[in-house]
Amino acid sequence: MHNSKDEQLNLFRVDDTGKDLTTNQGLKMAEDEFSLKAGERGPTLMEDFHFREKITHFDHERIPERVVHARGTGAHGEFQLYESMKEYTKAGFLQNPEVKTPVFIRFSTVIGFRGSPDTVRDVRGFAIKFYTQEGNYDLVGNNMPVFFIQDAIKFPDIIHANKPEPKTEVPQASSAHDTHWDFVANNQETAHMIMWTMSDRAIPRSFRMMEGFGVNTFRFINENGKATFVKFHMKPILGVHSLVWDEAQKIAGKDPDFNRKDLQTAIDTGNFPEFEFGVQLLHEEDEFSLDFDILDPTKIWPEEDIPVKIIGKITLNKNVDNFFSEVEQVAFHPGHLVPGIDFSNDPLLQGRLFSYTDTQLIRLGGPNFHEIPINRPVVQFHNNQRDGYHRQTINTGNVSYHRNSIADGTPKTVSEAEGGFAPYQEKISGNKIRARSDGFKDHFSQAAMFFNSMSPPEKIHIIDAFKFELSKVKSMAVRQQVVDMFGNVNTDMANQIADFIGVNRPKGQCSAYGKVSPALSQANTVMKPDTLKIGCIICEGYNSEEFNGVLQALHESKTMPAIISNTLLPIKGSAGDEQTPKYTLITTDPVLLDALYVIGGPNLDAQSITYIKNYIQETYMHYKPILISQSLSSLLNPNMAGQPGVTILDERMQINKFINDISMHRHWDRNINIYDTNELKDLIKF
Repeated sequence: MHNSKDEQLNLFRVDDTGKDLTTNQGLKMAEDEFSLKAGERGPTLMEDFHFREKITHFDHERIPERVVHARGTGAHGEFQLYESMKEYTKAGFLQNPEVKTPVFIRFSTVIGFRGSPDTVRDVRGFAIKFYTQEGNYDLVGNNMPVFFIQDAIKFPDIIHANKPEPKTEVPQASSAHDTHWDFVANNQETAHMIMWTMSDRAIPRSFRMMEGFGVNTFRFINENGKATFVKFHMKPILGVHSLVWDEAQKIAGKDPDFNRKDLQTAIDTGNFPEFEFGVQLLHEEDEFSLDFDILDPTKIWPEEDIPVKIIGKITLNKNVDNFFSEVEQVAFHPGHLVPGIDFSNDPLLQGRLFSYTDTQLIRLGGPNFHEIPINRPVVQFHNNQRDGYHRQTINTGNVSYHRNSIADGTPKTVSEAEGGFAPYQEKISGNKIRARSDGFKDHFSQAAMFFNSMSPPEKIHIIDAFKFELSKVKSMAVRQQVVDMFGNVNTDMANQIADFIGVNRPKGQCSAYGKVSPALSQANTVMKPDTLKIGCIICEGYNSEEFNGVLQALHESKTMPAIISNTLLPIKGSAGDEQTPKYTLITTDPVLLDALYVIGGPNLDAQSITYIKNYIQETYMHYKPILISQSLSSLLNPNMAGQPGVTILDERMQINKFINDISMHRHWDRNINIYDTNELKDLIKF
């Protein structure tokens, strides 16, 4: 017998609404305002058990935050297979396309503390817990397919270097400081990952618009015992889209919960995030057929060489009921396996198999973290483990040891043929040694391939990211080392960085590595307007016919229009209809929107005009679409008209053009150098 994950969690959900107040033991209390005292003005008595219980629980409400991935959010959903994978794996949840498997996904940043902003430049965690009928399977990945280091023994080093510097405890959630870049320059296996973190991938527009990768190499094992190497991919239905850096920094101040609120809102409004689940498969006999070692976690398997086979879809359709109980207490571990999935000898993965359990022990108070509702499998578990902190299971038998006669040898093991897990019998030989294979030694070819594969705007963003980060590095020696290192990736890129940060250009030319992987560029992603947030600025007396026409088109294109005005009072249109604003010009911001529609009204005051000009300026400078009524076109800088993604709504009612502009997300071929100094000064004042 088993329950669905939601049915199981229902056993633990409690709604306190309308209930009597009790202690944790169920005792109803007559008073919760005052502690028990010796007289009205006397000391509090030690016998006040209710006070002590309440305060003790409060004192212990905080648990240690995760060392990495502290800042995150999550949601429930389901996974459904498109086609059986029986040929490659005997994993039960990958057999039948009719079966829906419950999942929980946690998205996160890596370096920042729990209170840091969502939109910092960083890797994003993408961890999935599959509640299968064979037990929980955890796929613990990121939104980047590679990692900084090749061996888990260096994991403390990269995190120590990337965290705030110990002398000052700054900067928060940022790699733009000396110790991070000193580590990079002296550990050149980081080169490929740094190219990813300096790219737009490090500042995603939404958790719903970023890819997920299993990072490490795993094995599928079929029922005949045949193994196939596998890498896992999650591809968002909405495409892969990012913020621009200026926008990301401003959002961190305007709305530090931007990404988590975006996920929660999408689910609340029925715009369920969807990811197609894919695998790259490599036969064991082809293990050494590529020009790199497939066990190296700083390398990708280029999709053009080994295509991603899309095998299913993940849909997130339910927000959590309690953030702490579910998001904070969920415990992932790559060692949570099911039959048919096994490890490779990837040295980063091998180290993770120890580290993740060890982490949960300190965070969640002991070995029973698997009994917390969000972590419990949907099938019953039976073993001889007993006691420990926070034990919830009440074991009724008298036996807690293997090989016994009192309980007739139970709980008993089962054979592999009966569904028992048995590790893949890989033949291993060799001396005990601390070393890596020669296939791990090329650190720059794939870093160069990544840069080669970028579109011109993406290349500019990478170079600008290096300029920004290294400008924050105080040590000129470290700056020089980094430039010299990335001269091995692309000479022109390194020269531009060197000239900007005041160090020498790297000596010599890097070896030409011309390989390109189009799958790496976001320029080749899906372009859709779905769920994008469109700011609609209206004021009293707005043109009802025009506004209703635009609003209908926005709804039909599945965008999310948000009405903005100078107050939150209902606004009357020219036809007597009313719209109630969701935001005011001062309670939202253009950086929180994906596009802008300005209709205004006939009697705009001077302050509103100034704010609207600022909205137009910010939206324009971040390459986002603008639609403006012809009557207000004078608010545009004269040089904006005719620029890509800018539409003046005239009698031709160019609404379809605006919808198409929205689907493009950004208009990189726009000229943004259109303001003179005085104009900028006037705008900056507001």
